[in-house]
Amino acid sequence: MAKRHVNNDVDSADIDITPMLDIVFIMLIFFIVTTSFVKESGITVNRPSSETAEQKTGSNLLVAIRANGEIWIDRRVVDVRSVRANIERMKADNPEGAAIIQADEFAPSGLLVKVMDQIRLAGITNISIAAREAP
Repeated sequence: MAKRHVNNDVDSADIDITPMLDIVFIMLIFFIVTTSFVKESGITVNRPSSETAEQKTGSNLLVAIRANGEIWIDRRVVDVRSVRANIERMKADNPEGAAIIQADEFAPSGLLVKVMDQIRLAGITNISIAAREAP
């Protein structure tokens, strides 16, 4: 009777997952680098409705104005005199961003104009006022 030779070499059955892990980490780095982070204003306001409202996409700098006159930037209440400095700081992080003012429909219009002036003095000319679509 012939003897069979059994090879107990287990190492040849292992799967090398190192290249797959390399690809996963490279993809993770790619998505982190290409992701744009949006800085929220920190509050929600009752925006006025508009027939011509349109959605803006991209990385934007958000400023919120409440009905009582509070100005919110980056989840903090700021004074109208410090709007320019805050926008300049945010612009350094995102030089191509547009400014969107989320003003409450009962916010003082004079304050809205002052905030717009401060944003323009910070070097941003692309300013929009947020509105909700009319029902």
